[in-house]
Amino acid sequence: MVCMDLKGTTWDVRGKTVLITGANSGIGKATAIELARRGACVVITARDMVKGREAKVEIEASSGAPVVLRELDLASFRSILQFASAFMSEYPTLHVLVHNAGLILSTRGETEDGFESTFGINHLGTFFLNRLLLPLLVKSAPSRIVVVASDAHKSARGGLDFDDLQSKRSYNGIRAYAQSKLANVLFARHLATRLAGRGVSAFCLHPGVVATNFTGDGDAGGLWGFFFKWLRPLLLSPEKGARTSVHLCCTPGIEDISGGYFVKCRLATPSKAASDDAAALQLWEISDALCEESALPSFDF
Repeated sequence: MVCMDLKGTTWDVRGKTVLITGANSGIGKATAIELARRGACVVITARDMVKGREAKVEIEASSGAPVVLRELDLASFRSILQFASAFMSEYPTLHVLVHNAGLILSTRGETEDGFESTFGINHLGTFFLNRLLLPLLVKSAPSRIVVVASDAHKSARGGLDFDDLQSKRSYNGIRAYAQSKLANVLFARHLATRLAGRGVSAFCLHPGVVATNFTGDGDAGGLWGFFFKWLRPLLLSPEKGARTSVHLCCTPGIEDISGGYFVKCRLATPSKAASDDAAALQLWEISDALCEESALPSFDF
Protein backbone atom coordinates (compact mmCIF):
# COMPACT_ATOMS: atom_id res chain seq x y z
CA MET A 1 0.00 0.00 0.00
CA VAL A 2 3.01 2.33 0.24
CA CYS A 3 2.85 5.21 -2.24
CA MET A 4 5.52 5.35 -4.92
CA ASP A 5 7.01 8.58 -3.59
CA LEU A 6 7.66 7.22 -0.09
CA LYS A 7 10.89 5.49 -1.16
CA GLY A 8 10.64 3.05 1.71
CA THR A 9 10.73 5.63 4.51
CA THR A 10 8.02 5.76 7.16
CA TRP A 11 7.14 7.50 10.38
CA ASP A 12 7.35 4.33 12.46
CA VAL A 13 3.89 3.51 13.86
CA ARG A 14 4.99 0.33 15.63
CA GLY A 15 3.57 0.38 19.14
CA LYS A 16 1.76 3.67 18.57
CA THR A 17 -1.94 4.00 19.40
CA VAL A 18 -4.04 4.74 16.30
CA LEU A 19 -7.77 5.49 16.38
CA ILE A 20 -9.76 5.23 13.14
CA THR A 21 -13.44 6.20 12.99
CA GLY A 22 -15.81 4.44 10.61
CA ALA A 23 -13.39 1.59 9.96
CA ASN A 24 -15.97 -1.15 9.47
CA SER A 25 -15.74 -0.88 5.67
CA GLY A 26 -14.05 0.77 2.70
CA ILE A 27 -11.18 3.19 3.13
CA GLY A 28 -11.27 3.03 6.91
CA LYS A 29 -11.00 -0.74 6.97
CA ALA A 30 -8.17 -0.73 4.42
CA THR A 31 -6.34 1.91 6.48
CA ALA A 32 -6.76 -0.17 9.62
CA ILE A 33 -5.39 -3.28 7.90
CA GLU A 34 -2.25 -1.50 6.71
CA LEU A 35 -1.52 0.26 10.00
CA ALA A 36 -2.12 -2.92 12.01
CA ARG A 37 0.19 -4.75 9.60
CA ARG A 38 2.85 -2.13 10.37
CA GLY A 39 2.59 -2.85 14.08
CA ALA A 40 0.34 -0.04 15.32
CA CYS A 41 -2.07 -0.58 18.19
CA VAL A 42 -5.22 0.03 16.13
CA VAL A 43 -8.58 0.93 17.62
CA ILE A 44 -11.50 1.03 15.20
CA THR A 45 -14.99 2.38 15.77
CA ALA A 46 -18.33 1.46 14.31
CA ARG A 47 -21.90 2.59 14.83
CA ASP A 48 -23.25 -0.83 13.93
CA MET A 49 -21.45 -3.31 16.17
CA VAL A 50 -22.52 -6.31 14.10
CA LYS A 51 -20.74 -4.84 11.08
CA GLY A 52 -17.94 -3.74 13.35
CA ARG A 53 -17.30 -7.23 14.65
CA GLU A 54 -17.30 -8.61 11.11
CA ALA A 55 -14.78 -5.94 10.09
CA LYS A 56 -12.59 -6.69 13.12
CA VAL A 57 -12.32 -10.33 12.06
CA GLU A 58 -11.45 -9.32 8.48
CA ILE A 59 -8.87 -6.75 9.57
CA GLU A 60 -7.15 -9.18 11.92
CA ALA A 61 -7.13 -11.93 9.30
CA SER A 62 -5.68 -9.63 6.63
CA SER A 63 -3.12 -7.89 8.85
CA GLY A 64 -2.13 -10.78 11.07
CA ALA A 65 -2.45 -8.47 14.08
CA PRO A 66 -5.09 -7.84 16.75
CA VAL A 67 -7.27 -4.72 16.65
CA VAL A 68 -9.70 -3.26 19.16
CA LEU A 69 -13.32 -2.44 18.33
CA ARG A 70 -15.33 0.22 20.16
CA GLU A 71 -18.84 1.52 19.57
CA LEU A 72 -19.20 5.14 18.43
CA ASP A 73 -22.09 6.97 16.81
CA LEU A 74 -21.06 10.39 15.48
CA ALA A 75 -24.74 11.30 15.18
CA SER A 76 -24.98 11.37 18.98
CA PHE A 77 -23.12 13.71 21.32
CA ARG A 78 -24.03 11.34 24.13
CA SER A 79 -22.28 8.47 22.32
CA ILE A 80 -19.25 10.64 21.54
CA LEU A 81 -18.92 11.74 25.17
CA GLN A 82 -19.21 8.17 26.42
CA PHE A 83 -16.69 6.91 23.89
CA ALA A 84 -14.13 9.65 24.55
CA SER A 85 -14.38 9.24 28.33
CA ALA A 86 -13.92 5.47 28.11
CA PHE A 87 -11.08 5.77 25.58
CA MET A 88 -9.10 8.23 27.69
CA SER A 89 -9.56 6.03 30.74
CA GLU A 90 -8.33 2.96 28.88
CA TYR A 91 -5.51 4.42 26.75
CA PRO A 92 -2.73 6.61 28.19
CA THR A 93 -1.65 7.75 24.71
CA LEU A 94 -3.11 8.57 21.30
CA HIS A 95 -0.57 9.13 18.53
CA VAL A 96 -2.73 9.11 15.39
CA LEU A 97 -6.40 10.03 15.05
CA VAL A 98 -7.94 9.31 11.63
CA HIS A 99 -11.31 10.97 11.08
CA ASN A 100 -12.62 8.66 8.39
CA ALA A 101 -16.35 8.24 9.11
CA GLY A 102 -18.81 10.01 6.84
CA LEU A 103 -21.92 9.64 4.73
CA ILE A 104 -24.04 11.20 2.01
CA LEU A 105 -27.84 11.45 2.11
CA SER A 106 -30.35 12.24 -0.62
CA THR A 107 -33.01 13.35 1.88
CA ARG A 108 -32.65 15.59 4.91
CA GLY A 109 -32.44 13.95 8.32
CA GLU A 110 -31.38 15.02 11.79
CA THR A 111 -28.99 13.66 14.38
CA GLU A 112 -29.99 12.71 17.91
CA ASP A 113 -29.15 16.28 18.95
CA GLY A 114 -31.22 17.93 16.22
CA PHE A 115 -28.50 18.83 13.71
CA GLU A 116 -28.86 18.18 9.98
CA SER A 117 -27.33 14.74 9.56
CA THR A 118 -24.70 15.38 6.87
CA PHE A 119 -23.31 18.44 8.65
CA GLY A 120 -23.81 16.84 12.06
CA ILE A 121 -21.97 13.60 11.29
CA ASN A 122 -19.38 14.60 8.68
CA HIS A 123 -18.29 17.75 10.49
CA LEU A 124 -19.80 18.45 13.88
CA GLY A 125 -19.47 14.95 15.33
CA THR A 126 -15.89 14.86 14.09
CA PHE A 127 -15.20 18.28 15.62
CA PHE A 128 -16.72 17.24 18.95
CA LEU A 129 -14.73 14.01 19.16
CA ASN A 130 -11.54 15.81 18.21
CA ARG A 131 -12.00 18.46 20.90
CA LEU A 132 -12.53 15.83 23.57
CA LEU A 133 -9.41 13.87 22.57
CA LEU A 134 -7.10 16.85 22.01
CA PRO A 135 -5.54 16.78 25.51
CA LEU A 136 -4.52 13.16 24.98
CA LEU A 137 -3.08 13.94 21.53
CA VAL A 138 -1.04 16.81 22.98
CA LYS A 139 0.14 14.64 25.85
CA SER A 140 1.22 11.98 23.32
CA ALA A 141 3.10 14.36 20.99
CA PRO A 142 4.47 13.98 18.44
CA SER A 143 1.05 12.99 17.16
CA ARG A 144 -1.09 13.44 14.06
CA ILE A 145 -4.69 14.09 13.07
CA VAL A 146 -5.80 12.97 9.62
CA VAL A 147 -9.14 14.16 8.22
CA VAL A 148 -10.59 12.33 5.23
CA ALA A 149 -12.21 15.11 3.18
CA SER A 150 -12.91 15.11 -0.57
CA ASP A 151 -12.42 17.09 -3.75
CA ALA A 152 -16.21 17.41 -3.55
CA HIS A 153 -15.47 20.43 -1.36
CA LYS A 154 -14.66 22.31 -4.56
CA SER A 155 -18.32 22.12 -5.57
CA ALA A 156 -19.14 24.51 -2.73
CA ARG A 157 -17.87 27.41 -4.82
CA GLY A 158 -19.64 30.09 -2.83
CA GLY A 159 -18.12 28.86 0.41
CA LEU A 160 -19.98 27.73 3.50
CA ASP A 161 -23.53 29.01 3.83
CA PHE A 162 -23.25 30.26 7.39
CA ASP A 163 -26.85 31.46 7.27
CA ASP A 164 -28.08 27.90 6.71
CA LEU A 165 -25.51 25.35 7.89
CA GLN A 166 -28.39 23.06 8.87
CA SER A 167 -29.99 23.17 5.38
CA LYS A 168 -33.33 24.21 6.85
CA ARG A 169 -34.33 26.48 3.99
CA SER A 170 -33.78 23.85 1.34
CA TYR A 171 -31.93 20.55 1.08
CA ASN A 172 -29.88 19.06 -1.71
CA GLY A 173 -27.83 15.97 -0.86
CA ILE A 174 -24.93 16.76 -3.18
CA ARG A 175 -24.73 20.35 -1.93
CA ALA A 176 -24.92 19.28 1.72
CA TYR A 177 -22.13 16.76 1.18
CA ALA A 178 -19.93 19.33 -0.59
CA GLN A 179 -20.50 21.80 2.25
CA SER A 180 -19.58 19.18 4.84
CA LYS A 181 -16.37 18.29 3.00
CA LEU A 182 -15.50 21.99 2.74
CA ALA A 183 -16.03 22.14 6.50
CA ASN A 184 -13.58 19.22 6.89
CA VAL A 185 -10.85 21.10 5.02
CA LEU A 186 -11.45 24.36 6.89
CA PHE A 187 -11.46 22.46 10.19
CA ALA A 188 -8.14 20.72 9.50
CA ARG A 189 -6.44 23.92 8.35
CA HIS A 190 -7.58 25.92 11.37
CA LEU A 191 -6.77 23.05 13.72
CA ALA A 192 -3.20 23.05 12.44
CA THR A 193 -2.92 26.76 13.21
CA ARG A 194 -4.24 26.33 16.75
CA LEU A 195 -1.94 23.42 17.45
CA ALA A 196 1.24 25.03 16.12
CA GLY A 197 4.13 24.43 18.51
CA ARG A 198 2.33 21.71 20.48
CA GLY A 199 3.72 18.74 18.58
CA VAL A 200 0.42 17.80 16.96
CA SER A 201 0.10 17.97 13.16
CA ALA A 202 -3.20 18.04 11.27
CA PHE A 203 -3.78 17.10 7.64
CA CYS A 204 -6.71 16.54 5.31
CA LEU A 205 -7.00 14.60 2.09
CA HIS A 206 -8.98 13.56 -0.95
CA PRO A 207 -8.87 9.74 -1.21
CA GLY A 208 -10.08 9.62 -4.81
CA VAL A 209 -13.42 8.28 -5.98
CA VAL A 210 -13.44 4.92 -4.25
CA ALA A 211 -15.66 1.84 -4.52
CA THR A 212 -16.77 1.84 -0.88
CA ASN A 213 -20.03 1.28 0.95
CA PHE A 214 -20.18 4.71 2.55
CA THR A 215 -23.60 5.28 0.98
CA GLY A 216 -24.79 2.09 2.65
CA ASP A 217 -25.22 3.71 6.05
CA GLY A 218 -27.45 6.43 4.74
CA ASP A 219 -28.46 6.35 1.10
CA ALA A 220 -28.01 2.87 -0.36
CA GLY A 221 -31.33 3.07 -2.15
CA GLY A 222 -30.99 6.64 -3.38
CA LEU A 223 -29.30 8.35 -6.28
CA TRP A 224 -25.78 8.01 -4.89
CA GLY A 225 -26.22 4.35 -4.06
CA PHE A 226 -27.23 3.76 -7.67
CA PHE A 227 -24.31 5.85 -8.95
CA PHE A 228 -21.68 3.95 -6.97
CA LYS A 229 -23.16 0.57 -7.82
CA TRP A 230 -23.26 1.35 -11.56
CA LEU A 231 -19.76 2.84 -11.74
CA ARG A 232 -18.09 0.51 -9.22
CA PRO A 233 -15.87 -1.21 -11.86
CA LEU A 234 -14.37 2.18 -12.76
CA LEU A 235 -13.67 3.32 -9.20
CA LEU A 236 -10.56 2.94 -7.05
CA SER A 237 -10.31 -0.01 -4.71
CA PRO A 238 -10.49 0.78 -0.97
CA GLU A 239 -6.81 -0.22 -0.72
CA LYS A 240 -5.81 2.40 -3.29
CA GLY A 241 -8.15 4.94 -1.72
CA ALA A 242 -6.47 4.40 1.66
CA ARG A 243 -2.97 5.15 0.36
CA THR A 244 -3.07 8.85 1.13
CA SER A 245 -4.45 8.27 4.63
CA VAL A 246 -1.63 5.80 5.32
CA HIS A 247 0.88 8.22 3.78
CA LEU A 248 -0.15 10.93 6.23
CA CYS A 249 -0.01 8.53 9.17
CA CYS A 250 3.39 7.09 8.32
CA THR A 251 5.52 9.58 6.39
CA PRO A 252 8.28 11.47 8.24
CA GLY A 253 9.18 15.10 7.75
CA ILE A 254 5.74 16.47 6.88
CA GLU A 255 5.13 18.23 10.18
CA ASP A 256 6.17 21.54 8.65
CA ILE A 257 3.24 21.38 6.24
CA SER A 258 0.63 20.73 8.91
CA GLY A 259 -2.70 21.99 7.62
CA GLY A 260 -1.94 20.73 4.13
CA TYR A 261 -4.46 19.18 1.74
CA PHE A 262 -3.23 16.01 0.05
CA VAL A 263 -4.25 14.19 -3.12
CA LYS A 264 -2.51 11.00 -4.32
CA CYS A 265 -0.04 11.32 -1.43
CA ARG A 266 1.09 14.75 -2.58
CA LEU A 267 0.42 18.24 -1.29
CA ALA A 268 -2.34 19.83 -3.39
CA THR A 269 -4.20 23.11 -3.56
CA PRO A 270 -7.73 23.14 -2.14
CA SER A 271 -10.41 25.51 -3.39
CA LYS A 272 -10.33 29.24 -2.75
CA ALA A 273 -13.21 28.83 -0.31
CA ALA A 274 -11.24 26.19 1.59
CA SER A 275 -8.32 28.61 1.95
CA ASP A 276 -10.45 31.31 3.63
CA ASP A 277 -8.93 31.78 7.10
CA ALA A 278 -11.80 33.98 8.26
CA ALA A 279 -14.33 31.32 7.29
CA ALA A 280 -12.26 28.65 9.07
CA LEU A 281 -12.27 30.71 12.27
CA GLN A 282 -15.99 31.41 11.98
CA LEU A 283 -16.75 27.72 11.48
CA TRP A 284 -14.60 26.82 14.49
CA GLU A 285 -16.38 29.34 16.72
CA ILE A 286 -19.83 28.20 15.60
CA SER A 287 -18.94 24.54 16.04
CA ASP A 288 -17.44 25.22 19.45
CA ALA A 289 -20.60 27.00 20.58
CA LEU A 290 -22.83 24.17 19.36
CA CYS A 291 -20.70 21.63 21.21
CA GLU A 292 -20.57 23.66 24.42
CA GLU A 293 -24.36 23.51 24.50
CA SER A 294 -23.82 19.77 25.01
CA ALA A 295 -21.50 20.28 28.02
CA LEU A 296 -18.21 20.09 26.14
CA PRO A 297 -15.29 20.68 28.52
CA SER A 298 -13.40 23.90 27.84
CA PHE A 299 -9.85 23.49 26.49
CA ASP A 300 -7.34 26.23 25.76
CA PHE A 301 -6.64 25.65 22.04
